[in-house]
Amino acid sequence: MPDRARVRIGEYGSVLLADSQLTPRDVKRLRALQARGRLGLEQIPTGWRLKAGATVGLLVLDRIRLVMEPKFALSGDRLMDWLAYALGAPAPLLVASRHWTTNPEGYADLVVAALLEQCEQLLREGLHRDYVRRQTLEPVLRGRLDVAAQATRRYGQLDKLHVRTFDRETDIWDNRILGTALHMARTLTTSPNLARGLHAIADAFPKAAPADAALHALDRTQYTRMNTRYRAAHTWARLLLRGGGVTDILTDRGTAADGLLLAMPALWEAVVRRLATDAALPHGMHTVPSSGAAGITVRGDLGITSAFRPDVLISLPGHDSTVRTLLPVDAKYKRYDRHGVGAADVHQLLSYSAGYTPSDDPRAVIVHPRTGGHSHRVLQVDSPRGSLGSIHVLGVDTDTLPQQATSWVGSVLPLANG
Repeated sequence: MPDRARVRIGEYGSVLLADSQLTPRDVKRLRALQARGRLGLEQIPTGWRLKAGATVGLLVLDRIRLVMEPKFALSGDRLMDWLAYALGAPAPLLVASRHWTTNPEGYADLVVAALLEQCEQLLREGLHRDYVRRQTLEPVLRGRLDVAAQATRRYGQLDKLHVRTFDRETDIWDNRILGTALHMARTLTTSPNLARGLHAIADAFPKAAPADAALHALDRTQYTRMNTRYRAAHTWARLLLRGGGVTDILTDRGTAADGLLLAMPALWEAVVRRLATDAALPHGMHTVPSSGAAGITVRGDLGITSAFRPDVLISLPGHDSTVRTLLPVDAKYKRYDRHGVGAADVHQLLSYSAGYTPSDDPRAVIVHPRTGGHSHRVLQVDSPRGSLGSIHVLGVDTDTLPQQATSWVGSVLPLANG
């Protein structure tokens, strides 16, 4: 079919689409994303009104390519740094022939390029091989003769032999996963250079398996000394196969993953969790789960029990080793560099500080993204009976490297400065 028209929409923006631009299959897919709060879709007399949420990326529909752009305009190099940091993957290497630059498809081509680079590196080093059992019909004896199959299927004829072989091959799941991801990547990119690169190496990998089978294999993959070099390539493959991001966007509810969508709040939460973990370690601190017994629960109301769970809890050293002091840190994907902290977030953080920190110094931390330099301000919450607590609002400059942001987060930790 002819090239799909490109429709661009900003994060939290909206766009009008003609009725002819969406097929019934498109509407079904968009409704599935709407049911999960990823976007809004409303039918109007002239067609459809599509409203974006905090989900950005590329969605390939039958007649259009929908590009949802983030409100933070990051360079391609920096976006890859933060994405790799959140996923716990090594940052892709810069090569002379490929630069991490954004293009009209947003960050989709960046992920495709990262996958291609890792697959090219694996090919240069040689694909991993492992022993694979096969039952084949051969003109000569190879491996072991399958006596039962020979007797019941060939009735004593010896012109063809049913044999069982056990050879080292590249047709194993480590490579099949990448073959499936490369096949999917070809449907996402419009870059001629990337398309040529994908086409050039596609035949070197085993035939693509169904996406759900590849994802199941990824979930079962265990890395050893033999296949640990596949970890980075599998990370980018998982991003493509799941439809994007640090959580499933397009695959867990039956929606076809013909796109690459990223839930920005979930990505920012993953970034902040790792920033807090990396910042705490040099000061003898560590993070602990905020679920289970560590959660703040609300009981006695109508309906199910609710809970308050901060994104990160940092265990702080104290004078009494039997009592653990915790610092709640919450990730907020909001422009708190341009407007004040909302009342709902103040109430939430005060609940965290009351539940986790000492009564003589109740505090909590908000970490939000910004551009143009780091920022730090402290909200003092007072009442007629005294102080209710303090909220440290830390703005992390997304134009910097994650390693620089780690030291900045560490500077606001209690006892970090002695």
